[in-house]
Amino acid sequence: MVVGLVQTWEGYMGAKRRRIEAGVKAKVALAAMRGDRTTSQRVSQFGVHSTQIGQWKRRLLDGAAELFCDDRRREIQDQDALVAELCEHIGRLQMELGWLKREVARLD
Repeated sequence: MVVGLVQTWEGYMGAKRRRIEAGVKAKVALAAMRGDRTTSQRVSQFGVHSTQIGQWKRRLLDGAAELFCDDRRREIQDQDALVAELCEHIGRLQMELGWLKREVARLD
């Protein structure tokens, strides 16, 4: 049973690459983490190559620590500060534009 794979095949010579959605990759990696089946059983279940299953499992293990890291919070704070600074700059530019429009209208 192939779950959620998106694939298009146009004969053998014009075959397009199969694109697998991120959600499916996560399901496969989590299933591989459980370890209740062999890799060949997972290959049959999901219809992907065994190398891909191993790579996705490794990516899941490597990226799991980032979920609990405070770096994300710091990045969000940095983004908020940047947004506030840019909004302030936009406000100043709008005031200058209004002043220039008034001055041009006064000179005409």
